Amino acid sequence: MQKIIGYCRVSTDNQKDEGTIDIQRQALREYAEQRDYELVKTFEDEGVSGGLEDRAGLAEMFSYLEDKENKGIEAVLIFKLDRLARDLYIQEHLIKKLEALNIKLISTKEADLASDDPMRKAFRQFMGIVSELEKAFITMRLSGGRINKIKNKQTYAGGGIALGYSTKNKDLIIDIAGADTIRQIFKMKRHQRKGLREIARVLNEQGTPTARGGEWHAGTIKYILANQLYKGVMEYSGIEAKRADLALF
Repeated sequence: MQKIIGYCRVSTDNQKDEGTIDIQRQALREYAEQRDYELVKTFEDEGVSGGLEDRAGLAEMFSYLEDKENKGIEAVLIFKLDRLARDLYIQEHLIKKLEALNIKLISTKEADLASDDPMRKAFRQFMGIVSELEKAFITMRLSGGRINKIKNKQTYAGGGIALGYSTKNKDLIIDIAGADTIRQIFKMKRHQRKGLREIARVLNEQGTPTARGGEWHAGTIKYILANQLYKGVMEYSGIEAKRADLALF
């Protein structure tokens, strides 16, 4: 019985088309059982893009494969090729990384992805180009919609919500607790003349929560201080819209 591991990914923007992580997880289990594979472990990334940023599950998967204690793994099973990556360059890069580890790539939807046969390789790359074009089209539509919202002075154009705000009726509103943290950061920087690391240290000592629940870092403080939204100015793709009701100082 061949030992394999699985990898699943669903991005937030396309979740309706891709289904849920549960659907992919079940498909991997059924595929492995039908072919007498031992599915040792499954790694997952939920709500992340197909790029290489913020893919903790993918990073953990490669660490697992590189660990000498996890010998005997022969393949990585995916639901579909674009779950590995939509971008053709990233897709081929990851497949090469797996080949360097003597690990095959198996898809429940596409046959023999990692073969050196020229026709199979051409098919794999063609599928990557199709996925890349689909991603570009989705990005174009999302960007166009967000630009129109900014032009029409509709605040929340999508994406992450900055600390100090929440949403109501598809618009941003001020979150009192988060806004107090933002005001404290600007006060420490402007009036108390504290450095970025010192501000982060104070917030960590106070137990002040971050937007994602982790620790405060100098880079996070720098990003907040540069965010024009706290001055009541929305920015997207070089377009600005003033929203005085969202200014925090």
